[in-house]
Amino acid sequence: MANTTFSGPVRSENGFESISKNTSTGAITVGTSYSNIITGSVQSLSGAGAVNLTDLITEVTTTGADALTLANGSTGQVKIITMIVDGGNGTLTPTTLAGGTTITFNDVGDGVVLVYGTAGWVVVGNNGATIA
Repeated sequence: MANTTFSGPVRSENGFESISKNTSTGAITVGTSYSNIITGSVQSLSGAGAVNLTDLITEVTTTGADALTLANGSTGQVKIITMIVDGGNGTLTPTTLAGGTTITFNDVGDGVVLVYGTAGWVVVGNNGATIA
């Protein structure tokens, strides 16, 4: 595999490797290999409001009993939502939630990983949130 340096966004079908080059000898050392990593930007949401569909992650700071909403996504879309500051419960009501109607974040660290499919948002991971 050839080594190439890029200054903008890059896409690979076979993963990436992190390397370092010794400036004296030119020797290349391979660090971590990266393959199939999901990365994305973060929405900071304080108080009641809409969880957006444009950022992969939404970090919620509650300021009371906050009502949160989530519109339908695109098939295969992943959304990660977590509570980072507990000022009260945050209750998320997605437009379409498979297996329930609401997700409540009660404590710091509560979080869900959602994937959008034909049945709506599906909870594929849950850490402490209440699904009802």
